[in-house]
Amino acid sequence: MFNTDPTTIVIWALFGYLLGSVPFGIVITRLFGLGDLRKIGSGNIGATNVLRTGNKPAALATLILDSSKGAIAVLIAQAVTGDTSAMQMAGFSAFVGHCYPVWLKFKGGKGVATYLGVVLAISLPVGLLCCATWAVAFAVTRISSVGALTAALSTTIWMVFMGRGDLFLMGLLLTMLIFWRHRENLARLKDGTEPKVGQKK
Repeated sequence: MFNTDPTTIVIWALFGYLLGSVPFGIVITRLFGLGDLRKIGSGNIGATNVLRTGNKPAALATLILDSSKGAIAVLIAQAVTGDTSAMQMAGFSAFVGHCYPVWLKFKGGKGVATYLGVVLAISLPVGLLCCATWAVAFAVTRISSVGALTAALSTTIWMVFMGRGDLFLMGLLLTMLIFWRHRENLARLKDGTEPKVGQKK
Protein backbone atom coordinates (compact mmCIF):
# COMPACT_ATOMS: atom_id res chain seq x y z
CA MET A 1 0.00 0.00 0.00
CA PHE A 2 2.73 2.47 0.96
CA ASN A 3 6.03 2.86 -0.90
CA THR A 4 7.15 6.23 0.48
CA ASP A 5 9.74 6.53 3.27
CA PRO A 6 8.37 6.03 6.82
CA THR A 7 8.93 9.63 7.96
CA THR A 8 6.86 11.04 5.12
CA ILE A 9 4.10 8.51 5.78
CA VAL A 10 3.98 9.45 9.48
CA ILE A 11 3.78 13.16 8.62
CA TRP A 12 0.83 12.61 6.25
CA ALA A 13 -0.82 10.26 8.69
CA LEU A 14 -0.70 12.93 11.39
CA PHE A 15 -1.88 15.64 9.00
CA GLY A 16 -4.80 13.54 7.76
CA TYR A 17 -5.79 12.50 11.26
CA LEU A 18 -5.86 16.05 12.63
CA LEU A 19 -7.86 17.32 9.66
CA GLY A 20 -10.28 14.42 9.82
CA SER A 21 -10.82 14.80 13.56
CA VAL A 22 -12.45 18.23 13.23
CA PRO A 23 -16.04 17.52 14.44
CA PHE A 24 -17.97 19.58 11.92
CA GLY A 25 -21.31 18.11 13.00
CA ILE A 26 -20.90 19.53 16.49
CA VAL A 27 -19.63 22.86 15.15
CA ILE A 28 -22.51 23.22 12.70
CA THR A 29 -25.27 22.33 15.17
CA ARG A 30 -23.92 24.85 17.65
CA LEU A 31 -23.68 27.55 14.98
CA PHE A 32 -27.30 26.83 14.04
CA GLY A 33 -28.34 26.95 17.69
CA LEU A 34 -29.42 23.31 17.72
CA GLY A 35 -27.64 22.32 20.93
CA ASP A 36 -25.10 19.59 21.59
CA LEU A 37 -25.32 17.00 18.82
CA ARG A 38 -24.03 14.31 21.16
CA LYS A 39 -27.28 14.64 23.14
CA ILE A 40 -29.54 14.44 20.09
CA GLY A 41 -30.85 11.28 18.42
CA SER A 42 -28.18 8.61 18.29
CA GLY A 43 -25.52 10.96 19.68
CA ASN A 44 -23.46 10.44 16.53
CA ILE A 45 -21.60 13.47 15.15
CA GLY A 46 -22.36 12.81 11.47
CA ALA A 47 -24.80 14.30 8.97
CA THR A 48 -27.47 11.62 9.46
CA ASN A 49 -27.82 12.53 13.12
CA VAL A 50 -27.77 16.26 12.31
CA LEU A 51 -30.74 15.55 10.04
CA ARG A 52 -32.61 14.25 13.08
CA THR A 53 -32.68 17.82 14.40
CA GLY A 54 -35.01 18.60 11.50
CA ASN A 55 -32.62 21.18 10.08
CA LYS A 56 -31.80 20.09 6.53
CA PRO A 57 -29.36 22.96 5.75
CA ALA A 58 -27.33 22.02 8.85
CA ALA A 59 -27.30 18.37 7.79
CA LEU A 60 -26.22 19.30 4.25
CA ALA A 61 -23.46 21.57 5.56
CA THR A 62 -22.20 18.75 7.80
CA LEU A 63 -22.28 16.28 4.91
CA ILE A 64 -20.29 18.62 2.67
CA LEU A 65 -17.72 19.50 5.33
CA ASP A 66 -17.24 15.91 6.53
CA SER A 67 -16.71 14.70 2.97
CA SER A 68 -14.51 17.68 2.14
CA LYS A 69 -12.04 17.02 4.93
CA GLY A 70 -11.34 13.56 3.49
CA ALA A 71 -10.99 14.94 -0.02
CA ILE A 72 -8.84 17.89 1.06
CA ALA A 73 -6.42 15.60 2.92
CA VAL A 74 -5.90 13.59 -0.27
CA LEU A 75 -5.65 16.61 -2.58
CA ILE A 76 -3.13 18.45 -0.39
CA ALA A 77 -0.96 15.33 -0.21
CA GLN A 78 -1.19 15.05 -3.99
CA ALA A 79 -0.29 18.72 -4.52
CA VAL A 80 2.70 18.57 -2.17
CA THR A 81 4.11 15.13 -2.98
CA GLY A 82 2.40 13.77 -6.10
CA ASP A 83 2.79 10.43 -4.38
CA THR A 84 -0.07 7.91 -4.28
CA SER A 85 1.15 6.40 -1.02
CA ALA A 86 1.08 9.78 0.74
CA MET A 87 -2.38 10.44 -0.70
CA GLN A 88 -3.70 7.11 0.57
CA MET A 89 -2.24 7.62 4.02
CA ALA A 90 -3.57 11.17 4.32
CA GLY A 91 -7.02 10.09 3.21
CA PHE A 92 -7.20 6.97 5.32
CA SER A 93 -5.97 8.87 8.38
CA ALA A 94 -8.61 11.57 7.82
CA PHE A 95 -11.22 8.82 7.90
CA VAL A 96 -9.76 7.41 11.12
CA GLY A 97 -9.65 10.92 12.60
CA HIS A 98 -13.35 11.39 11.94
CA CYS A 99 -14.19 8.04 13.55
CA TYR A 100 -11.84 8.44 16.52
CA PRO A 101 -11.17 12.17 17.16
CA VAL A 102 -8.82 12.85 20.03
CA TRP A 103 -10.81 16.00 20.93
CA LEU A 104 -13.91 13.92 21.71
CA LYS A 105 -12.17 11.14 23.63
CA PHE A 106 -12.04 9.07 20.42
CA LYS A 107 -15.85 8.98 20.14
CA GLY A 108 -16.56 10.15 16.62
CA GLY A 109 -18.80 9.48 13.66
CA LYS A 110 -19.21 6.47 11.42
CA GLY A 111 -17.14 7.97 8.63
CA VAL A 112 -19.36 7.49 5.58
CA ALA A 113 -19.17 11.05 4.25
CA THR A 114 -15.42 11.23 4.91
CA TYR A 115 -14.92 7.85 3.24
CA LEU A 116 -16.76 9.03 0.12
CA GLY A 117 -14.70 12.23 0.06
CA VAL A 118 -11.47 10.24 0.25
CA VAL A 119 -12.47 7.85 -2.53
CA LEU A 120 -13.74 10.65 -4.79
CA ALA A 121 -10.47 12.55 -4.41
CA ILE A 122 -8.17 9.61 -4.90
CA SER A 123 -10.09 8.17 -7.88
CA LEU A 124 -13.04 10.14 -9.22
CA PRO A 125 -14.51 7.26 -11.29
CA VAL A 126 -14.40 4.87 -8.33
CA GLY A 127 -15.83 7.52 -6.03
CA LEU A 128 -18.72 8.28 -8.38
CA LEU A 129 -19.54 4.57 -8.66
CA CYS A 130 -19.51 4.26 -4.86
CA CYS A 131 -21.82 7.30 -4.57
CA ALA A 132 -24.16 5.78 -7.16
CA THR A 133 -24.17 2.50 -5.25
CA TRP A 134 -25.05 4.35 -2.04
CA ALA A 135 -27.83 6.27 -3.81
CA VAL A 136 -29.43 3.15 -5.29
CA ALA A 137 -29.27 1.17 -2.03
CA PHE A 138 -30.68 4.08 -0.06
CA ALA A 139 -33.42 4.79 -2.60
CA VAL A 140 -34.57 1.18 -2.46
CA THR A 141 -34.51 0.80 1.34
CA ARG A 142 -34.71 4.37 2.72
CA ILE A 143 -32.26 3.16 5.37
CA SER A 144 -29.09 5.24 5.70
CA SER A 145 -26.95 2.42 7.05
CA VAL A 146 -27.88 0.10 4.17
CA GLY A 147 -26.73 2.71 1.68
CA ALA A 148 -23.47 3.18 3.57
CA LEU A 149 -22.72 -0.51 4.01
CA THR A 150 -23.57 -1.36 0.40
CA ALA A 151 -21.37 1.45 -0.89
CA ALA A 152 -18.51 0.38 1.38
CA LEU A 153 -18.87 -3.23 0.28
CA SER A 154 -18.67 -2.15 -3.36
CA THR A 155 -15.48 -0.11 -2.91
CA THR A 156 -12.90 -2.78 -3.65
CA ILE A 157 -15.07 -4.21 -6.45
CA TRP A 158 -15.16 -0.85 -8.23
CA MET A 159 -11.42 -0.33 -7.62
CA VAL A 160 -10.59 -3.60 -9.37
CA PHE A 161 -13.19 -2.96 -12.11
CA MET A 162 -11.68 0.48 -12.84
CA GLY A 163 -8.12 -0.84 -12.88
CA ARG A 164 -7.09 0.70 -9.55
CA GLY A 165 -5.71 -2.39 -7.87
CA ASP A 166 -3.10 -0.16 -6.23
CA LEU A 167 -5.91 1.18 -4.01
CA PHE A 168 -7.28 -2.25 -3.07
CA LEU A 169 -5.74 -2.47 0.41
CA MET A 170 -6.89 1.02 1.36
CA GLY A 171 -10.36 0.21 0.05
CA LEU A 172 -10.44 -3.01 2.05
CA LEU A 173 -9.40 -1.23 5.25
CA LEU A 174 -12.01 1.49 4.73
CA THR A 175 -14.69 -1.14 4.16
CA MET A 176 -13.73 -3.09 7.27
CA LEU A 177 -13.74 0.02 9.46
CA ILE A 178 -17.10 1.19 8.12
CA PHE A 179 -18.61 -2.21 8.92
CA TRP A 180 -17.04 -2.07 12.39
CA ARG A 181 -18.43 1.40 13.01
CA HIS A 182 -21.86 0.18 11.89
CA ARG A 183 -21.91 -2.96 14.05
CA GLU A 184 -24.90 -1.70 16.05
CA ASN A 185 -26.74 -0.91 12.82
CA LEU A 186 -25.96 -4.41 11.56
CA ALA A 187 -27.49 -5.87 14.72
CA ARG A 188 -30.63 -3.77 14.23
CA LEU A 189 -30.83 -4.72 10.57
CA LYS A 190 -30.66 -8.36 11.58
CA ASP A 191 -33.47 -7.80 14.09
CA GLY A 192 -35.52 -5.72 11.66
CA THR A 193 -35.45 -2.69 13.97
CA GLU A 194 -33.20 -0.35 11.99
CA PRO A 195 -35.20 2.86 11.38
CA LYS A 196 -35.71 4.42 7.98
CA VAL A 197 -34.83 8.06 7.37
CA GLY A 198 -37.66 10.22 8.68
CA GLN A 199 -38.85 7.49 11.02
CA LYS A 200 -38.43 7.96 14.76
CA LYS A 201 -35.96 5.63 16.44
